[in-house]
Amino acid sequence: MMSDDVRTEERNENGSREEQREQRPQRGPQDQPRRPYFRKKVDKIALYKLEIDYKKPEVLRQFLTENGKILPRRITGTSAKNQRRLVREIKKARILALLPMG
Repeated sequence: MMSDDVRTEERNENGSREEQREQRPQRGPQDQPRRPYFRKKVDKIALYKLEIDYKKPEVLRQFLTENGKILPRRITGTSAKNQRRLVREIKKARILALLPMG
């Protein structure tokens, strides 16, 4: 039960199938998309010597989203040690209702 479709396949010298593709224009360096500018994240706590304390909610708010969630290290750029201190102090401030619950 063969269909009447006639397939046009070209075979190269080795006998393998070769599909015809449209020739793409060669892309030069001017055609390649540039990578966006990347700025290295800096630990604001260490740089500005911020005192992380639950009694200073204005400092802690810099590390929260609008919804009150704690921002991760990959966004804020804080070191692991300072991120742990920050999380601890934010949670203390939440318990005392100085900051909103996330």
